Amino acid sequence: MKFAIIGSGSWGTALAKILTDNKNSINWWIRSEAIIDHFKKRHHNPQYLSSAYFNTGLLNFYTDIKKTINDADCIIIAVPSAYILDVINDLPKNIFNDKKIISAVKGILPEQNLLLNDYLKNKYEVDLVNYFTILGPCHAEEVAAEKLSYLTFTGIDKSTAQSIASYFKNDYINTIENTDIYGVQYASVLKNIYALGAGIAHGLEYGDNFLSVLIANSADEMAGFLRKAGIQNVEVGSIEHKLTCLPDRQAVTHTRNEKHTTNYAASVYLGDLLVTCYSLYSRNRTFGNMIGKGYSVKAAQLEMNMVAEGYNASKCIYIINKKINAEMPVAETIYKILWEQFSPEEGFKKIEETLV
Repeated sequence: MKFAIIGSGSWGTALAKILTDNKNSINWWIRSEAIIDHFKKRHHNPQYLSSAYFNTGLLNFYTDIKKTINDADCIIIAVPSAYILDVINDLPKNIFNDKKIISAVKGILPEQNLLLNDYLKNKYEVDLVNYFTILGPCHAEEVAAEKLSYLTFTGIDKSTAQSIASYFKNDYINTIENTDIYGVQYASVLKNIYALGAGIAHGLEYGDNFLSVLIANSADEMAGFLRKAGIQNVEVGSIEHKLTCLPDRQAVTHTRNEKHTTNYAASVYLGDLLVTCYSLYSRNRTFGNMIGKGYSVKAAQLEMNMVAEGYNASKCIYIINKKINAEMPVAETIYKILWEQFSPEEGFKKIEETLV
């Protein structure tokens, strides 16, 4: 299986590191010739995860995105959602025929309020059976440091998802597979919004006690949205067990039979929410912290010089939820702070009143 990676940001670079550490040759589309030249000379990305060293003999660099895709079987799209259309919108309609598309995108296309799979279906007739996702909980910086991380591979064709996952599994990457395409993508979008909220709370100097309640309520709010969106994997405590009677006593012991079915409390749902809200590596938490400290949205964007997916996602979810009609006071308030100049102080006073 030959992989192509579209995008050379921190997440794309982390995925390239994993694949090449596993001795897989990859095609890598990088827009800048200067970055490619740096890679060839210095064996690392000069802009992102510069500590990650690459065997460049396994890297086939391209500035021509069409050739990158044509020469591969599996196409990993690792571009921030706000820029995806700039990268792929003008590609030939048949370019993804017979390809597996793997989304490493953690957002919604803001112009259409669409998940990537829906856009690819509408624009390029990509069938959902050929669409997969790579999600966390996983920060690129910890991948670069080879700290044990978990990646979740999702596809309605679970056997192919497992096959794809096998190329990534190694000493510092464990893999999980499920079939909940819409659930994992919406959860990934929502956790970025709530991480922005966690950052705003920190910037406003709320403490850990408040933050724990905010995140717990955010998890419940996320589950409510997923349920109303028709996604069923949102129950806590739904692990399947078998009952075993020990021969020397009457008590019944519960032992796990196998990995339990996916629910929103699993790593790709609740785990990703927690790490994005708490980690100092989280762009969304950092962005929110600036907003809480009084930065304008524009000033925070300029200061970070990186994309915080939760900013556009907050508006997209606000619009989408007008049809779904889930109770989302936390996400809605974060949207108003970011897009309607609502005061962070006033917004969080309102959030305080909704928390249970």
